[in-house]
Amino acid sequence: MLSHSEVKPFTLVTNKPQLQLHSTGAAVIELQTLLAHWGTYRGEINGKFDRFVEAAVKRFQFAVFLADDGIVGSLTWKALETGAPVNVPVLRLGSTGNAVRTIQDVLKEAGFYYGQIDGVFGPVTEAAVRNLQHSFNLIQDGIVGPRTWWALSRIPRAYLPDGAGC
Repeated sequence: MLSHSEVKPFTLVTNKPQLQLHSTGAAVIELQTLLAHWGTYRGEINGKFDRFVEAAVKRFQFAVFLADDGIVGSLTWKALETGAPVNVPVLRLGSTGNAVRTIQDVLKEAGFYYGQIDGVFGPVTEAAVRNLQHSFNLIQDGIVGPRTWWALSRIPRAYLPDGAGC
């Protein structure tokens, strides 16, 4: 088992173009291939960034805790290369803010957390993180580092894009 502190940070060199709706070409083929690999795209690999590709990008971004804007910039490329969240903070007892709210929400949806979604990383959140870590065979240190963020990204969550159900 590895703890979050045993994961060595690394920087991917990504000289990929920014892609968005109506982009075309080889980079879009690479994008479609990566999205298919990570299970968010089942369409034709044709080098055309259409609404189906955009929706797949948004689903992938949501899964790895990126802004689901449908635009493939450097952070989305990095996440596509690793299949894991990037640019996320290490959270522990005493942490506060939106990232804590996010993990509380995901932990609650997965049945690990029964407290309030309040953005305060207290003992109840720490216990939920330890339970999640146990279920993914990670060191149960109660700290949300890269491996725990990865585990959180593997929890199926309902993606409801803006305007869904209207």
